[in-house]
Amino acid sequence: MIEISHLSKHYGSEKVLHDITLKIDKNEIFAIVGHSGAGKSTLLRCINGLEKYDEGYLKVLGTEIGKMSEEELRYLRKDIGMIFQHFSLLEQKSVYQNIALPMQLWGYSKNDIDKKIDELLGFVGLKSKKHSYPKLLSGGEKQRVAIARALTLEPKILLSDEATSALDPKTTLSILELLKTINKTLGITIVLVTHEMSVVKTAASRALLLESGRIIGLGEIESLFLKPDERMRKFLGEEDILPDHGVNIRLYFPSTISDKAIVTAMARELDMDFGIVWGRLEKLGDKVVGSLVINVSESQAPSVTEYLNKKTKIVWEVL
Repeated sequence: MIEISHLSKHYGSEKVLHDITLKIDKNEIFAIVGHSGAGKSTLLRCINGLEKYDEGYLKVLGTEIGKMSEEELRYLRKDIGMIFQHFSLLEQKSVYQNIALPMQLWGYSKNDIDKKIDELLGFVGLKSKKHSYPKLLSGGEKQRVAIARALTLEPKILLSDEATSALDPKTTLSILELLKTINKTLGITIVLVTHEMSVVKTAASRALLLESGRIIGLGEIESLFLKPDERMRKFLGEEDILPDHGVNIRLYFPSTISDKAIVTAMARELDMDFGIVWGRLEKLGDKVVGSLVINVSESQAPSVTEYLNKKTKIVWEVL
């Protein structure tokens, strides 16, 4: 669907994307994540041909973007819908007129436009707002209009550039649920650009983490968040506060065992007490993963690690 290999880009003498390689599969929700200035929006604009790249290649729907003419790019963009942080609606036009615009530009008949708009307004839950103007809509309603407009040409890919960052948490969740429905019902591949980790955890199946234009993480959401490496923890702003005595052991619970009473069973079977430093459960899409730090004495540590290795599927590490 989208294939990127060793892609780099410069703005003048400044290199803003460094050797990016990844593949986004058909029908998945993929997140490109990073703090401000990480290069994520630039990468997104390369995907739809709004930015040129200097090295490597980028294929969308089997065609390399860098070798396409402007006319070819125009036709490719029919297959790539786009939604933005600030909605990009025309304030002087109604909801109907905003959604109709792409179809009008491509010469669709009024009958086809009317039929498609009624269908999409029902899909995004805004049937009653057909003749309203943007100034009368809430932020969530404006984004639903923008999503409907992005779907008019029946794209195969939907690009979302910080589309929820101007919304409150409740509205953000409703928009993400709508995007998940679009992905599942219409089979559209969705690429989310965001700096919000809650967006990634709620909607995406895989993610790319960018920092200063470089990849610092790439993979399944559960793998990235279950056992984050040092760069990932720094990216997330996590800091361990640990006792300075004994042995601290971090336990990682994948979704398949996050609801099991493994620690309690271990304490009973080994007939020992140990301290619970901290723990948490975290929802990633439809899955729940967990982590826990325990503190044991140096004499207890060998028995605990042997038990973890032989009798559990927990991933663990001594801190």
